[in-house]
Amino acid sequence: MDVLTGGLNQGNLVVTGLIILGLATVSTRAKMLDRSGVLAAAILGLVVGGLGHWTWLLILLGFLLSAHKATKWRFEEKLQRGMSESEDGHRSYGNVIANGGLPGLVAVYAYFTGDWETGLWMFSAAVAVAASDTFASEIGCLDDNVRMITTFKRCEAGLNGGFSPSGQKAALAGSALIGLLAFPAWYLTTDALVIEDGLMLSLAVLVIGWLGCQMDSLLGAVLENRGFLTKGGVNGISITFGFMLMSFFINSSF
Repeated sequence: MDVLTGGLNQGNLVVTGLIILGLATVSTRAKMLDRSGVLAAAILGLVVGGLGHWTWLLILLGFLLSAHKATKWRFEEKLQRGMSESEDGHRSYGNVIANGGLPGLVAVYAYFTGDWETGLWMFSAAVAVAASDTFASEIGCLDDNVRMITTFKRCEAGLNGGFSPSGQKAALAGSALIGLLAFPAWYLTTDALVIEDGLMLSLAVLVIGWLGCQMDSLLGAVLENRGFLTKGGVNGISITFGFMLMSFFINSSF
């Protein structure tokens, strides 16, 4: 079986199916996702792995596991301060779609264009934005040294557009994680390897993920706080910004 080629081939689908089975089992036992979330994650996983590649699914799984750890970090304190989305830290189908829907569309794009290498980096940039924003929100919400991104004046923690030193470090860590995971995925599936190119693109994922988080904060301050955008809309625009910026970077640099 060919397990290194993307798309609807036997090897890729078999490995993708095994990863989805493991994802469903772990996320249910660890209460990372509720039932609707597990179903949404399985469908999304089939799209990402089946149309993209199973290594892409591992990147998404890395995000899910690390995001769960970030959510559980000082969880009782978050509950007391009203900064948790659920009582036990699980996420539902809405979170799965908000963070994984657009990366899933990148997998569809890669399948129909047959360009899985570019698709991998666009996918990774999209996930990096989601990871950066999630880490910043989950860890930065407990930092009281918060300033509004548009004015740099102090504001309350948890307010849309607010940023903190710990949140910015967490945002960088989240995007760095996805950049690190993208490199072995590229290494395993690319024929003409130029290591310097892979390292540069991994670094680009890190930077774009962090920039996407800043875009999210800016949109939250300017538009979401005024009722012009929902949280989902802000996430969607920021993630789209991420993979479009990566596409521009690839086309202009390689």
